[in-house]
Amino acid sequence: MREMYQQIFTQANVLFLLKGLAMTVEISCIATLLSMCFGTLLALVRTYAGGRLRILGNLVAAYTEFFRFTPNLLWILWLYFTVRGNCIVVSVLAITLFTSAVMCEIFRGGLNAIPKEQFEAAQSQGFGPVGTMVSIILPQMYRKVLPALVGQIITVIKDTLFLKMVDVPELMRNGSVILGSIYEVHGMLMLFAFEGACYFLVCFSLSLVVRSYQKRIVRA
Repeated sequence: MREMYQQIFTQANVLFLLKGLAMTVEISCIATLLSMCFGTLLALVRTYAGGRLRILGNLVAAYTEFFRFTPNLLWILWLYFTVRGNCIVVSVLAITLFTSAVMCEIFRGGLNAIPKEQFEAAQSQGFGPVGTMVSIILPQMYRKVLPALVGQIITVIKDTLFLKMVDVPELMRNGSVILGSIYEVHGMLMLFAFEGACYFLVCFSLSLVVRSYQKRIVRA
């Protein structure tokens, strides 16, 4: 068992796995930031677009429903085989398109939870529509949806394993390369345990940071 462990977790293999983990975190961060920006815009349109702009709200609703009820892996594969370009860029685009739809619904719930009196109070203090959104409404919305938002970010981190299907050098793909040289079940289980520990440490660390931030808000 010890010899098997030393054979699998050589310095080169561990560095190769950690390089894949770094790619996983990098893709997750970029896709999450893009999804938050696009998802916020979609939520604002769907929540407040009325009158002549109601058609935009309907289009956003169609977009969110379409992406939310289709698999993320489907879009990764579809874009990979239809959009020519760097596989990492295409993968980030696919994850962003899918996750933005989920973010939109999360943010829309947060916007609906904010009392309409907030808008009236902001206007009485001289805030315009843009100032009201940026300075008053959106900060409250992000605080209200923080637990659901963190849950979705963790889902994004775990969903990066789908990128193995399009040969993006993330953690699971690099692990599969090493797996090809392992012929014992115990060795495979050791490798899977290491990969699981990597995902757990990243996701649990994120959860701890957010919990600490929430406690600080409560004390304040």
